[in-house]
Amino acid sequence: MSTTAELLKGAAELFPDEVVTSAHVRHFELPAGAGRFALITLDNGFDHTKPTTFGPQSLANLNAAIDQVEAEAANGEIVGVGITGKPFIFAVGADLKGVELLKKHDEALAIGKGGHDVFKRLSALAVPTFAYYNGAAMGGGVEVGLHCTYRTVSKALPAFSLPEVFLGLVPGWGGCAILPNLIGAEKAVSVIIENSLNQNRQLKGKQVFELGIADALFEGADFLEQSLIWTASVLKGDVTVDRPEVDRGEAWDQAVAKGRAIADSKVHGAAPAAYRALDIIEAAKDGDLQKGFDAEDQALADLIMGGELRSGIYAFNLVQKRGKRPAGAPDKSLARPVTKVGVVGAGLMASQLALLFLRRLEVPVVLTDIDQERVDKGVGYVHGEIDKLLGKGRINQDKANRLKGLVSGVLDKAEGFADADFIIEAVFEEMSVKQKVFAEVEAVAPAHAILATNTSSLSVSEMASKLQHPERVVGFHFFNPVAVLPLLEIVKGEQTDDASLATAFGVAKKLKKTAVLTKDAPAFVVNRILTRFMGEIQNVIDEGTSVETAEKAVEPLGLPMSPLVLLELVGPAIGLHVSETLNRAFPERFKVSPNLKAVVEAGKRGFYVYKPENGFKPELDPEVAALLKQGDVVLTEEQVRDRVLDAVAQEIGLMLEEGVVAEAQDIDLCLITGAGWPFHLGGITPYLDREGVSERVNGKRFLAQGVASVPA
Repeated sequence: MSTTAELLKGAAELFPDEVVTSAHVRHFELPAGAGRFALITLDNGFDHTKPTTFGPQSLANLNAAIDQVEAEAANGEIVGVGITGKPFIFAVGADLKGVELLKKHDEALAIGKGGHDVFKRLSALAVPTFAYYNGAAMGGGVEVGLHCTYRTVSKALPAFSLPEVFLGLVPGWGGCAILPNLIGAEKAVSVIIENSLNQNRQLKGKQVFELGIADALFEGADFLEQSLIWTASVLKGDVTVDRPEVDRGEAWDQAVAKGRAIADSKVHGAAPAAYRALDIIEAAKDGDLQKGFDAEDQALADLIMGGELRSGIYAFNLVQKRGKRPAGAPDKSLARPVTKVGVVGAGLMASQLALLFLRRLEVPVVLTDIDQERVDKGVGYVHGEIDKLLGKGRINQDKANRLKGLVSGVLDKAEGFADADFIIEAVFEEMSVKQKVFAEVEAVAPAHAILATNTSSLSVSEMASKLQHPERVVGFHFFNPVAVLPLLEIVKGEQTDDASLATAFGVAKKLKKTAVLTKDAPAFVVNRILTRFMGEIQNVIDEGTSVETAEKAVEPLGLPMSPLVLLELVGPAIGLHVSETLNRAFPERFKVSPNLKAVVEAGKRGFYVYKPENGFKPELDPEVAALLKQGDVVLTEEQVRDRVLDAVAQEIGLMLEEGVVAEAQDIDLCLITGAGWPFHLGGITPYLDREGVSERVNGKRFLAQGVASVPA
C-alpha cells in the first residue's frame, strides 16, 4: 500500500509545472484566554489574480502542515486548528492543468485518493478544526473546509461553488458525501447539480451561511479577527453550534429524483458527471462517509479518463484563455480611441446595442432612424432599462442620471455622427438598404470613424464596395439577447485595414465580449453551422420523418434547446433569410425548405404551441401540421442523428479549408459563447472526433489526440 506522501510524490513528478501552494503554520493565543491556536494559511505567493489551487505538491505541503499540528494537538500544545486563505482567495480547487496530463486510470485514482487522505486528517485531529472562508472558494477549496468541525464565511465572499459537474467531474474530495450529510440532500443537490448545470452559478457569503454550510457570517473588513473571537467562544463553550437534523427519509430520495430530473432537462443523459454525483449522494444517505469517499475516488478516476471532462477543460480554457487573446487580432497599439458612438436604427436590436455601448463605454451614444417616433421609442427603451437597473440596486441614482444624459436620438445623421468615432448599423438585413445607409453615414462621419455592421449573414466586402473608404468597414456581429450571449464575430472585409480591425477588437474588449476574428464568408461561423445543422433537420422533415423523431434525434447532444425551439427564438423569417443567403452561396449543401417558407408566409412564429394544461410543453401547432407537405422517406432517430452530424462535420471541414477562422478551436469558442453549446461537448469538434464522425466524413480528426481528449 502506498502512503499518501508516496502517492503525491509520484503525482508531482507527472506535473513539474504546478503553481505550488504553501501551507504556512503560525501560532498565537486566542482572545479571552481560550488557549494557543494553530492557523494554516494557504498561499501560492501570487496576488488574487492567480487564485490558489491544489496540485500534488500543494497537497503534500498541506499534508506536512497537518503532520505538524497533529503532533502539537496530540501533545496538548494547542486547543484548535484553523485554515484560511490569502487576501480575497480561500482556494479554488484542484489544478486542472495537472488533470489534463493524466494518461492512466491509476494515476487519476491517486489524485482522488491523495486529496481525500490529506483532507480527512483535518476531521481526525485531537482538537476541533475551523475553516475560515475569507474569499473565493470553489471545488476542493470548498471541500477542505467541509472536513473541518466548524466553518465561518465572509459577507464579502464573491464566489463559492462546487463547479465540478459543470466541467464533467464530481466533487471528489468529500463534497458529494459530506455536504448532504451536513445540510440535507435537497440543498446539496441544489449546490452540486442545479447551480453547476446553470452555467456554474456562484453563491455569495450570505447564501453559504443561510444554506447551513457555514456556522457563522462576519463582515469582510475584520473577518479573520471576528472569526477568531467566535472560535474562542466556541472552544470555551460560550457559543454552541446547533445544526438542524438531516432528513434521511423520503425527502432524501425526492431530492435525488429532483436532481435526476434537472440533469435530464439539461444534458438529456448525454453527460455522465451529474448522474455519477447523484449516485454518490443517494448512497450517502446512511451517513457512511468512508464509503462515499471511496465512491468519489472511483467516479473521479473514471471521469478523468473520459472524454467529457477533457472536453469540459478544453472548453473552459477556450473561454478563459483563447477568448481573452483572440487569434489573428492586430496589435492593440493600432487601435484608435472611441469617445462617441453612433447607432443607425432604433429598433429592438439597435436599442440593445445602444444600451450595451452606453453601459460599458460610458461615452455619448446617439441613435438615428427614419422618423421621430422610432427614435423616441429607441431612446425610451434605453431609459427604461436604466430605470430597471436602478430599481434592482445595480446602479445608483447619480449613475442612472449620467447614463440617461449620455444617450440621445436625432433624425439628421450629419448632426448625430459628425464627431462619432464608431458607428454601427442595425437596419433591415438587405444589401441595398445597408449600402445606402453606409453611403449616407460616410458622407457625414469623420474620416477616422469606424463603420461597423451587425449583419448576420451578408458580405461585409460587398457592403463596403461602393464607399470611398472601404478599409474602415468591419463586421461586428452580436448574438441575441445581446446582454446575455458573450460572442462577437468580428469580420474582416477584403479591404478592412489593421487600424479599423484593432479598434473593433479594442471596443469588443471594453464591451466585455468574447471576440473571434472571422473571414468575410457567407453567414460567418455560428449562423453557417447552425443553418447547416437546422437545414438537415428540416430536410429530413420535408422528406417524411416526423417532427418529433427529428427533434429527439439530437437530444443526446445535450443542447440547451431543441432545433425547432431555437428556430422560434431566432425567428423563422430570419432563419429563412439566412438559409436563402447560404443557398445562393452553396446551393448544393444548403436547401431552402418549402415547409419553412410556408410557415413564414403564414406568419407563424414557430412550429409549436404551448398550452397551460400541458405544462407549457412544446406541441406541434395543428395549423403548422396542416401546412407541412412531406415525402415518404421515414428515418430512425439514429439515421437522423448520423445525417445531421455528418453534415456539420463536412461544413466545419470546408470552413477550416476556406480559412473562415484560424483553427477548429475558434469554431468551438463561437458555438459555446454564441449559441450556448455545452461545455461537456467542448463546443462541437471534440464530440465529432470522439464519436468517429470527423474521420468518417473528412478522413481525419479536427483536434490532435490529447487536445480535448485523453493523451495517447
